[in-house]
Amino acid sequence: MILEKKSWQWALLLVLAFIWGTSFILMKKALVAFSDVQVASFRIFFTFIFYAPFVIKRLKKINKSNIVSLIIVGLIGNGIPAFLFTKAQTQIDSSMAGILNSLTPLFTLFVGLLFYKSHVKLVNILGLILGFLGAAGLIFQGIPGGSGFQASAYSIFIIVATLCYGISVNEIKYKLAGMDALSIASLSFFLIGPFAGINLLFTDLHTSFSNPAAMESLLYVILLSFFSSFIAVIFFNVLIKYTTAIFAASVTYIIPVFAVLWGLFDGEGIVATELMWIFVIIIGVYLVNKQKLINI
Repeated sequence: MILEKKSWQWALLLVLAFIWGTSFILMKKALVAFSDVQVASFRIFFTFIFYAPFVIKRLKKINKSNIVSLIIVGLIGNGIPAFLFTKAQTQIDSSMAGILNSLTPLFTLFVGLLFYKSHVKLVNILGLILGFLGAAGLIFQGIPGGSGFQASAYSIFIIVATLCYGISVNEIKYKLAGMDALSIASLSFFLIGPFAGINLLFTDLHTSFSNPAAMESLLYVILLSFFSSFIAVIFFNVLIKYTTAIFAASVTYIIPVFAVLWGLFDGEGIVATELMWIFVIIIGVYLVNKQKLINI
């Protein structure tokens, strides 16, 4: 892959969208037998195991200048969102979770503007406003799969997760520019993975594994860990390196398409008013990405 070329950058963006668009249905399937805390902990711990062979010769890369950034990427960019998404999906559909995830570019821009000295124009501010209006519309309306206000409240977890993603993307772009994608991914999970494993020991694994669907749910967690965290995080970090923070975060524009398709395939539904708010979000994120905002 020649990632200096736009065509390859877009190809990688589409591959990422497909992988992460599938992650929501995988989380839904994993939650059949396991609790939201268990699914998130398994996901982080398994990903840590997948990265383990790459960590040993990269440990020397951790130093005083980057350890805080690696912790931010590991904890805020991967750890906390894993728990927030699984918690949210105990009440809302996987397709709507994917749609709300499209707020990531808005937070990437917002965080970059406030804390990383990126530049913004009036059209981008308009995009921010429209994106938040669209998300607010979905929240206050209530999301299928839960009961009115309760489901709406749970969607807040996803919005907080997208804020976490926005922080992580900017941290990688501006503070870890000198480190390769595999090192960032493996070392960040090295710093949080063991804690996820320990956390599993404090959950009721015996009851979860007594569920007849336990092995199937575990398989979905392993698939989620391997593709959505192990493979996709490397791809995403590579994309950030070769493009801009906003372009990389734009993967979440396309994720809802795959998330909704998988949701419909699994029997989930969507109504006209939700499509209206989704359209508002799409317009907002398009305007945020209208012009190149961050120079490499």
